Amino acid sequence: MKKIMVSLLFFMATLSVSAQLDDKVLILKLLEDQRQAWNRGDLVDYMQGYSKSDSLLFVGKNGPQYGWETTLTNYRKSYPDKKTMGFLSFDIKEVRMISNDHAFVLGAWHLKREKDDPKGYFTLIIKKIRGEWKVIADHSS
Repeated sequence: MKKIMVSLLFFMATLSVSAQLDDKVLILKLLEDQRQAWNRGDLVDYMQGYSKSDSLLFVGKNGPQYGWETTLTNYRKSYPDKKTMGFLSFDIKEVRMISNDHAFVLGAWHLKREKDDPKGYFTLIIKKIRGEWKVIADHSS
């Protein structure tokens, strides 16, 4: 009986680790999909990685802003065309599972543009909503 319990606990732990690895892969895919959309110049597609909610939090140089539409509007003001958007790359430093449906992401971003190369860091809180991972909070500097 003891062997069965130990085996069952080991199996459950293995499933948990496997699920976390699968979720990390899906989170990295979400970020890659966003990066590709950005590099196509498609802000609306880029925004599909964010929770389409009034409670979406984006913190940038102008302080905290709330809402999906507000975030899209701010992106459109800051990046009105493909030239200003440049070519985006990410360097993901860490994807940490906080719970079964929340993750923390730390990364660096870099834009390669004709006249400059801005860069910075970001932290994201990502939540699994109806089976899909979506950014619910973004702090980019």
